[in-house]
Amino acid sequence: MAVTIRIAAAIAGALALGFVFGHPAYWLIGVLTAIVAWHSYHVIRFEQWLRGPRSSRPPDVPGIWGDVHAHVYRFRRRDRQRKKRLTRLLKEFRKSTDAMPDAGVVLSPRHEITWINQAAERLLGLTRADRGRRIESLLRDPRFVRYLRGADKSAAVRIESPVDPDRWLSVRVVPYGEDQLLLLAKDITRERRLEKVRRDFVGNASHELRSPLTVISGYVDSLEDDTDLPEHWRAPIKEMAVQAARMRRIIEDLLTLSRLEAADPEAPRERVDIGGILCLIRKDLLSVASRPTIEVVLESADGLLGSETELYSAASNLVSNAVKYTPEDGAITVRWRTDEAGGHLEVADTGIGIPEEAIPRLTERFYRVDKGRDRARGGTGLGLAIVKHVLNRHGGCLEVTSELGEGSTFICHFPTGRLAPHPDGRSENTTSADAGARTA
Repeated sequence: MAVTIRIAAAIAGALALGFVFGHPAYWLIGVLTAIVAWHSYHVIRFEQWLRGPRSSRPPDVPGIWGDVHAHVYRFRRRDRQRKKRLTRLLKEFRKSTDAMPDAGVVLSPRHEITWINQAAERLLGLTRADRGRRIESLLRDPRFVRYLRGADKSAAVRIESPVDPDRWLSVRVVPYGEDQLLLLAKDITRERRLEKVRRDFVGNASHELRSPLTVISGYVDSLEDDTDLPEHWRAPIKEMAVQAARMRRIIEDLLTLSRLEAADPEAPRERVDIGGILCLIRKDLLSVASRPTIEVVLESADGLLGSETELYSAASNLVSNAVKYTPEDGAITVRWRTDEAGGHLEVADTGIGIPEEAIPRLTERFYRVDKGRDRARGGTGLGLAIVKHVLNRHGGCLEVTSELGEGSTFICHFPTGRLAPHPDGRSENTTSADAGARTA
């Protein structure tokens, strides 16, 4: 406003002088030229000051240009202080991230490396020169590539370190910001070695227990069949036989778990007839004296690509559990179906049900909802742990729903990549109305 008033006053003065001395236009042009020249001079000085060192103080200029210089100088000071704070924070961030024992890598939406810490150099073999390169071209482990390109990144993937094949890493990718990814890699070599020691111990101990247990079971069976055995010994001998059989089942389950854990992460891809397995399991359970009704419904003729022994073990454990916890007047339905999401093996019963808080722990080793009840039914507490390991090796997952007093439903979901279409191309439903092998 003050500048406008000054310019207006100068123009008015020029016009007044023009009317007094004549030629007002010349006076007006002269005053305007002087104003333009004054502002041009200060524009040049301002531009020269901007080109100079950012820390230099502004020149002492009167009027509006003095205010402009002062405002810009204040903005510069604030900018310098902000940059100092950001630089300090960045240095602290780099120090803290470099002190991390775990590798950290920031990836762009196209999986290009934008930042790494020192642990990434040590564990993953990455360098600062790798910035801008795609992570897949540097970490070529097929398990990691599949994990990175997959949609589900909730769990971590285990891979060998590209720097040291004897070192194992747990790698996880966490989305953050605007389509950016944070890759975290943790050294799990020690945990893996401890896990191997535990696995070997369980496997060796279980294997060594089989021989003495076989001898004990043989003597107990002989005593059971001995007609001269005193009557008051028959009940204890029978209980010994039951417990020996239970111990034998525990050992067999422990050996099965050890084999599954020691095997490759992925099961082989042999064609398995799921319908035939389910019907065979039902046939084996028909020999149980007191059991509920068991129905097998095959809604698809497709099979699975996997290990027949492992899939039989998983399905047998699920159906056997349903038989143990379903009363004689109850019913069990075993269903196999396929859709665009993959294959689904469902075991539904009308048994006693499972408390909601116990469902997340069902696949833990030796976990029991009711220890007394499970021991009375001869359970080992390892069946669902075996199911979990089998599903992991086949790329599947277990879904459990239950309500106390209403029954339980266990569903094994298999990915589409594990489906094996029927040889004659037939994959539609074979319903419960069908006879023979298709529905029992």
